[in-house]
Amino acid sequence: MNEQIARNKRRMFYMLLGFVVIITLVAAALVLLFGGGWVGVILAFVIAMALAWGSYFNSDKIAIAASRAKPADPTEYRRYHNLVEGLCIAAGLPKPKLYVVDDPAPNAFATGRNPKHATVAVTSGLLEEMNRVELEGVLAHELSHVKNYDILVTTIAVTAVGTIALISDIGLRFAFWGGLSDRRDNNGDAGPIGAIIAIASLAVLMLAPFAGYLMQMAMSRNREYLADASGVQLTRYPPGLISALEKLRDDQAVVHHATKATAQMWIEQPLETDKDKPGSRFNNLFDTHPPLEDRIRRLQEM
Repeated sequence: MNEQIARNKRRMFYMLLGFVVIITLVAAALVLLFGGGWVGVILAFVIAMALAWGSYFNSDKIAIAASRAKPADPTEYRRYHNLVEGLCIAAGLPKPKLYVVDDPAPNAFATGRNPKHATVAVTSGLLEEMNRVELEGVLAHELSHVKNYDILVTTIAVTAVGTIALISDIGLRFAFWGGLSDRRDNNGDAGPIGAIIAIASLAVLMLAPFAGYLMQMAMSRNREYLADASGVQLTRYPPGLISALEKLRDDQAVVHHATKATAQMWIEQPLETDKDKPGSRFNNLFDTHPPLEDRIRRLQEM
């Protein structure tokens, strides 16, 4: 387990560096596309570093705000608090901040930058549908993400993927709605070098969100298998999490305030997927979570 934690910390550094590189490329492409010089590119790099620094300290707050979670009152949600306290004692973790998302879809997520600054949130639907051992299994899964240092990478990805998509969207909208042609009319023919820069910049703006989602997907699936295994080691009762995952599999409700940027944080895919639709098998390749059937089977084999 210690080796896995160390691996996750290294992966966190490489993932953060990768997002910084992509954000820098996207910002630089936007600057070059509209006539900015290399000073603008350097400024784009500085902005990317500032965004990465801000993400480290504030992305958990962004994730909580995006999901519209509210602090869990200790009296109203006593069972929730008691289960988390017991699991934290068993895992040797400080108790995280607890939140509730008012949503009928059963789901949960953990966020934060380390075990001392962690947050766990569950939906009201999860609290209503799960019995005690099932809820304990779900909470053990989320606390395993905290203990394994998964939460920082996934939380930073929320900000990074959203930032990449926003900058790319702004650049493409300006380019295709006349901003690029207006700039050329004002500055004259930029020549072949200018055309190459413009084409390369457009390519970066179009491909960067796809690259961000690929990075997000790559870091999500193995983490879920590991958190499932770590969670049942913590509770020492695999049927609890197995039963919870079976309920999540059978429930078709989606989380109303989940987005593609925050999808990888939740215990299971919070967005709508329809395996019967044409092309859905290809779309499922880009899901942030492994199939629940696979996760259940692996736990049954333990």
